[in-house]
Amino acid sequence: MPGHFLYSAAMLREIEQTALSALPAGTLMQRAGAAAATLALQLVQVAPTDATILVLAGPGNNGGDALDCAAHLADAGARVHIVLLAAPERLPTDASAALQRVRASTAVLSDHLPGGPWSLVVDGLFGIGLQRALEGSARALVEAVNLLGCPVLALDVPSGLDADTGNVVGENGIALRASHTITFIGDKPGLHTADGRDYSGVVSVAELGLDMQQFAASPIQLGDVDLFRSAARRRLQNSHKGSYGDVSVIGGAQGMTGAVLLAARSALYSGAGRVFAAFVGPALALDPQHPELMCRMAEEVDFAQSVLVIGPGMGTALPAKKVLMRALQSDAPLVLDADALNLIAAEPGLKKNLAGHRSAVLLTPHPLEAARLLACSTAAVQSDRLRAASDLAQQCNAVVILKGSGSVIAAPDGALVINPTGNPALATGGAGDVLAGVCGALLAQGWPVWQAAVGAVWMHGRAADILVQQGVGPIGLCASELPAQLRREINRLAN
Repeated sequence: MPGHFLYSAAMLREIEQTALSALPAGTLMQRAGAAAATLALQLVQVAPTDATILVLAGPGNNGGDALDCAAHLADAGARVHIVLLAAPERLPTDASAALQRVRASTAVLSDHLPGGPWSLVVDGLFGIGLQRALEGSARALVEAVNLLGCPVLALDVPSGLDADTGNVVGENGIALRASHTITFIGDKPGLHTADGRDYSGVVSVAELGLDMQQFAASPIQLGDVDLFRSAARRRLQNSHKGSYGDVSVIGGAQGMTGAVLLAARSALYSGAGRVFAAFVGPALALDPQHPELMCRMAEEVDFAQSVLVIGPGMGTALPAKKVLMRALQSDAPLVLDADALNLIAAEPGLKKNLAGHRSAVLLTPHPLEAARLLACSTAAVQSDRLRAASDLAQQCNAVVILKGSGSVIAAPDGALVINPTGNPALATGGAGDVLAGVCGALLAQGWPVWQAAVGAVWMHGRAADILVQQGVGPIGLCASELPAQLRREINRLAN
């Protein structure tokens, strides 16, 4: 999917109201129904007359979209059964008109789930306005559909999913698990982060004939190579290792040397000219797998000459704190990960020093580390990942990568990107160390910090996606398998 803007529910309501004021009544619903029906017929992969389609329609305009879709499907010759979870006399005006079109068609209306099998289920129970957990007959219906095992097309957003945050709505809530989602007017952040990626399936956007350039631009985008491609440049023949910068990876307390090696090897594979592996604990004499890495004690590193990746396996003891303080007082570009973030969270003075750092700063927290930095719970971070990442970016005056499904990249100026690549193969120890190394290498090669963050996350996820396509994972993929594929992705983009 090409990169594009993502819109909050509030923004979309404003856009929709502006559009409705300039269009004949029912126009947007009819366009949504037609677009949904077109996609539905593509998904069934049989002739319309051989398709048996179940349509779920709720009490609002999302239900109206489903009813209009059902009328189109019936007109195309499909056998359509509709479960209407609403009193017909209480439907909104446009949805009521769609119901009249259904009654004039061959579609069959029901108030309960009829027997299948189904070629496809169309979900139009609840859209972006849902505020509480599904319950009663709606919950039972969603539970039953989630067990059917057939393709499911959600309209606008899967019922029960928060369009802004990507979380299932309500405590102990439930959401319909779609194989495909067609989302209307503009794409939604919640379809691409948190639970959204598990519930939304393949997302397509139907703008319903609106020119989105007429409306205010959103600060949120879906990640894509177009957001960082300009920073990936073909290498000149007339260049040398000094042309591509130095990276010093600092960490590796006693018993945790592997984290430094993963990050340092990743920086090497990602194109840094020279890479130092610097240890807070006992230093290795060399990395036998990659003797190109230069092993040092942390106190021996010249902070004025490198991009510093600080934190992998560093621990939080006094030697780690001392090296972090020295880094914060330097002018070096910083990538702060793992224990560096935990130390900053534990001491407000370090966070103040971080906010005033004189060079580029990139933070790579997972949700627990972000929660420590924000002095809140992990659940609070995950309840609104975009807000948490944005708050952290502003507080620390840094670009932030909040890791997780649909990693969120945030800048202090409010810009946000949700990354669409990656898969559960990355849920393994060391994957974050690899990401930190990529970030450091891109900064060392002169990438601006925003492009470095967006590009590193995208390529890191893409590497995992390619490996899974090749049969390596998702179960059992090791972080050490990522750097070689990352190298292929970086070279593909630079050529």
